[in-house]
Amino acid sequence: MSTDLALVLAVLVAAVVMFALNRPRMDVVAVMVMVALPFTGVISISEALSGFSDSNVILIAGLFVVGEALVRTGVTQKIGDWVAARAGTSEPRLITFLMIGAASLSSIMSSTGVVAIFIPMILRIARVARVAAGRLMMPLSMAALISGMLTLIGTPPNLIVHGELVRRGEDGFGFFDFTPFGVPILALAILYMLAVRRFIGGAEVAPPDPARRSLADWVEDYGLAQREARLQVEAGSALVGRPLAEFDLRATEGVNILAVERMTKAGVSVRRPKADTVLRTGDVLLVDIMEERFDLDGFRSRWGLATLSLSGAWFTDRAREVGLAEAMVPPTSPLVGQTVSEARIRSRHDLAVIGMKHGLRPVAGALKDERLRPGDTLLLMGPWRAIRRMQGERRELLMLDMPAEAENIAPEAQRAPYALAVVGLMVLAMVTGILPNVHAVLLACLALGLFRCIDMSGAYNSMHFKSLVLIIGMLPFSIALQRTGGVDLAAAGLVHLAGEASPRVLLAAIFATTSIFSLFISNTATAVLMAPVAMAVADSLGISPYPFAMTVALAASAAFMTPVSSPVNTLVLGPGGYKFLDFVRIGVPFTLITLVVVVAMVPVVLPF
Repeated sequence: MSTDLALVLAVLVAAVVMFALNRPRMDVVAVMVMVALPFTGVISISEALSGFSDSNVILIAGLFVVGEALVRTGVTQKIGDWVAARAGTSEPRLITFLMIGAASLSSIMSSTGVVAIFIPMILRIARVARVAAGRLMMPLSMAALISGMLTLIGTPPNLIVHGELVRRGEDGFGFFDFTPFGVPILALAILYMLAVRRFIGGAEVAPPDPARRSLADWVEDYGLAQREARLQVEAGSALVGRPLAEFDLRATEGVNILAVERMTKAGVSVRRPKADTVLRTGDVLLVDIMEERFDLDGFRSRWGLATLSLSGAWFTDRAREVGLAEAMVPPTSPLVGQTVSEARIRSRHDLAVIGMKHGLRPVAGALKDERLRPGDTLLLMGPWRAIRRMQGERRELLMLDMPAEAENIAPEAQRAPYALAVVGLMVLAMVTGILPNVHAVLLACLALGLFRCIDMSGAYNSMHFKSLVLIIGMLPFSIALQRTGGVDLAAAGLVHLAGEASPRVLLAAIFATTSIFSLFISNTATAVLMAPVAMAVADSLGISPYPFAMTVALAASAAFMTPVSSPVNTLVLGPGGYKFLDFVRIGVPFTLITLVVVVAMVPVVLPF
């Protein structure tokens, strides 16, 4: 072993130890690697920084933006709703549709982002279906990992292995070259999870985040159930067929109509009432009672209305159409001293004041004549777009908090058709090879911005710079190990261990080595290290590098064995209530199943 190789290996071992200890954080370790490798004399500083210009890094960053656009336009939420609607309360159906939906969506966007989106939806489904949340979270993470076996852009390791092939003068992988392996593995994963679901472990229901208030919490804090009411318009009501402006219920009856629920072909829609809104039989009115001594029964009988229940659950179920937010009256606000009616917050900001606190004390009864004081807290209700606009205005009201449900709201839902069209064209360009992959993704990012599916702030915030820096920092290792002979040495070692065995045994050895490395360092960093080794093994045998490259990519996605093997496992650890050994018990057997499938199928689809 040469001195140069010994120095590079020393840096590699130090990096692996720090990755395993998670001290310091992974992206900091990557920067340390970039700084340390030039001191070995094996690579220059420009080569250490070459990852910043690597097309695959740009491609991965662009895919983060595409994924965020799908979130902001509500495409991901629609898929979640579809899963919930089709699965009902059947646990086997929930697991099946959940894994299919998560894997399909993660195959074209960040699996970490998909899991983060699905977690609150699964917790709600688990409560409604009375299913242990722990039985659903691990299937979610497994499906998100398997998504990397479905398409070229399903996970960064695929792109890294593809890039290594291209650097060697090969054509690389096509968009769907991974699909023949991913589909059967996903099918086996679903069957496996259905068989072992009673042994997964985990908590019944994930504890709520104590730092975030929910809509139901606010309904209780502000006593909304005592001041708001839901009233259904019955057949024969005088309100039917006439615009609301004719009645002026606010002035004549002392009620303020906040929202109108109406059944449509697509389901229940919630709309903001306007002066020209014409009510229909069956419409449900959410009304704010403005008078302290209000005769609700008399109002109902006069106008032909029926009372329906109202609770925090209603606001949660309608969270995508009806937004709530807390705002404070600052001492310098021009609203200080005005009554709620005089402040005209609804007419100017499209937000109704439905709750109020003086200090910590909620105001009981009608609010319209209550005067605003410095430090008062207001509970505002209205469209999410209006709430987000209010966040940028600090002169009259200072936005304090938004409910936990706000994280699942799509601010650009009306632009979903544009997002779907752009992503469809992007995938088409990548599949047909009309454009290079990175070119297609960058064009998609520009088009999504042009159609306002995402703005620049959202685009920058969507990029997981920690992951990007990790990739950039590990790429120089590939150069250093190849230049010092480390790759050839590792390849010779694998061939020596296999002896005269068939190439399939070498595939199994590469799969096992990649999986073991993934226990301690990220699967992305593992792919950077193992891809050149696997191809060097192929060169030493004089056979095609494609089966060996594919094995590395598939093994990097098979990070099922521990909660720290992949970020998606770490995400579900808390909500699922899992222990470390829960992943070991469930993940190790399925990793072995995946190994058998890969070794059996890869040489058939990609001959030696």
